[in-house]
Amino acid sequence: MSTFWSLWIILITSLNLYLLAWLLLANRKVAVSDDDDPENRTTGHIYDGIEEYDNPLPKWWFQLFVATMIFGIIYLIIYPGMGKWPGLTGWTSVNQLEREQQKADEQYGEIYANFAAMSIEDVAMDPAAQKMGVRLFANNCAVCHGADGGGNYGFPNLTDNDWLYGGSAEQIKQTIAHGRAGQMPAWGAIIGEENVVAVGEHVLSLSGAEHDVAKAVEGAEVFATSCASCHGADGKGNYLFGAPNLADDTWLYEGSPEGIRHSIRAGRSNVMPAQVDKLREEKIHLLAGYVYGLSMDAEAEAAE
Repeated sequence: MSTFWSLWIILITSLNLYLLAWLLLANRKVAVSDDDDPENRTTGHIYDGIEEYDNPLPKWWFQLFVATMIFGIIYLIIYPGMGKWPGLTGWTSVNQLEREQQKADEQYGEIYANFAAMSIEDVAMDPAAQKMGVRLFANNCAVCHGADGGGNYGFPNLTDNDWLYGGSAEQIKQTIAHGRAGQMPAWGAIIGEENVVAVGEHVLSLSGAEHDVAKAVEGAEVFATSCASCHGADGKGNYLFGAPNLADDTWLYEGSPEGIRHSIRAGRSNVMPAQVDKLREEKIHLLAGYVYGLSMDAEAEAAE
């Protein structure tokens, strides 16, 4: 904060305190005797025949205002509030957060350390770890992937077996820690609208959806030259590029004919933010175990 703004805050705060004190004391009058002429005890204002008496504030009310102002002055001495003045305690929201984090580390550090010593697969099967994992997920991941991990439009479903960057325990941990940046280039201007439609029909055929056979054959040739390098000749995707599998019925974006054509025509851009600078290693390990556990549940359901 610059010196100017510091002085400005001090001036405005002090001026407000002074004006409030003046207003309070200026309206503090000796109680009017009931023996006085009634006309001398009113403000002169009449509202629908009702006269307003010019009486001072009740004593308890006045004292409450005074106590509030004294509290405010003491607060501004102890805590920051007057520009650059740090307060007698030197309190800041940052050092309070750091103290609370340190306290939490001391309280839960041993628990996290125990889970960190376990493999991700074991964490995924530990009920206590899963209870902690679901809270971490709710605080850090649910806003995009949903409270149940079922995903949203443009955000992957974490409760199935379809993975953009691999679904092994270590691959999931790598994704959480360092993030991912997926980029589907726009092909509309390169291959033209006619080929966009044809490739879209070919993609529909890969997933077994209803499609135009003739256009799908034309699209297969364009797909081989423009798309197969990322998605593979069979359209089953590539973990290295984050290229999705196009041969199933799982879609990150809309899987309708128009939705697929839009992805081809305009491209897609998707970013999973890295958590390594936000969460400790132990928490990332626990989160990876929780997410891996979601996919294990999906495998168990599929086996049934």
